[in-house]
Amino acid sequence: MQLDPIELARTIVDLASDKKGENVVLMDMRQVSPVTDYFVIISGNSDRQLKAIIEHISEEVEKQHAIRPWRIEGTASGGWVLIDFGDVVIHAFLPEKRAYYDLEGLWREAPVMVRIQ
Repeated sequence: MQLDPIELARTIVDLASDKKGENVVLMDMRQVSPVTDYFVIISGNSDRQLKAIIEHISEEVEKQHAIRPWRIEGTASGGWVLIDFGDVVIHAFLPEKRAYYDLEGLWREAPVMVRIQ
């Protein structure tokens, strides 16, 4: 049985919270982007924490749901990692990179479904 995209997105939010991801935001992209249904945006305090968050998400989604990312771009040491699950795209940032790229501002017309400080 295929996992519904919103369920995958909510699972990712929970997994990010497990590893103390900060300022976790789930955005509904369905009305504003033809590319994906949901963005999950996460901040980590250090590149080590960011690496732990993205590894935890990738491993647990595969273990729990047998879903592997289509692609992973960027590095924790570079401050931004994109994990593409197709219908759900994760953007994991160090705080200064997140502020610089301001995806929430860029996509401000997308409804925020979940926000965990």
